[in-house]
Amino acid sequence: MKKYAVRPGQRVTLAAIDPDDTHLVKNKEVAGEQFQAIQSRLGELQEMLFAGHDRKLLIILQGMDTSGKDGAIRHVAGCFNPQGTRVVSFRQPTDEELDHDYLWRVHHQVPGKGEVVVFNRSHYEDVLVVRVHSLVPKGVWKQRYEQINRFEQMLSDNGTLILKFFLHIDKDEQRKRLEKRLSDKTKCWKFKEGDLKERKLWKDYQQAYEDALSKTSTAWAPWHIVPANHKWYRDYVVGSIIIDALENLKLKYPKCDVSHVVIK
Repeated sequence: MKKYAVRPGQRVTLAAIDPDDTHLVKNKEVAGEQFQAIQSRLGELQEMLFAGHDRKLLIILQGMDTSGKDGAIRHVAGCFNPQGTRVVSFRQPTDEELDHDYLWRVHHQVPGKGEVVVFNRSHYEDVLVVRVHSLVPKGVWKQRYEQINRFEQMLSDNGTLILKFFLHIDKDEQRKRLEKRLSDKTKCWKFKEGDLKERKLWKDYQQAYEDALSKTSTAWAPWHIVPANHKWYRDYVVGSIIIDALENLKLKYPKCDVSHVVIK
């Protein structure tokens, strides 16, 4: 899985990374069989995290429209116990949020001890959408890369494991998914006219993502670029990376002294 991690200081070129890559698994059927074990292990590790009430896990999902953020949440985070898990979606800031710095609303949502929080989009919109649509001056958003790095380092220093995933699809795959969304009555409600306007800015978004991935992948909050043209492979990779990271924490259930307890 180290293949998909962005090394600190590495310059990312998305055009050089194949979103169709599935080389770690033979085929979809094999991945499906292995993914059952992945989901089971994720559930076990999350339970130990929750019981230990010490470490915290923040999962950040970013990607172009239709890249599969909702799907990854459903299939990967869906195996976590809801009691210790939250999913947060950041939409257009409210007037109150705009009266504060751009990280104010984000800090309020980070995980507490023993908790898993998944960000469906995140504070990175403030160097992506804000940049592409020129919502603030260039001199403002350029400062945010280092501000984000310092913010995430503070979270890490206080016990938060941060895992960031860019779900990488190509423009042709997005077209297919948008067409499928339009033709499926159970999914067409997701379609918005703005999706097509954003699609026209594909090149601008790719450049913005390349800068964000290059400038904010750190030892304490690494980015992973996940090939996501194949949904089953996306879930396999994301789930496997989370398992590796949680197992490195050497989580254990808290010791219980129940020798004095008598149940009558």
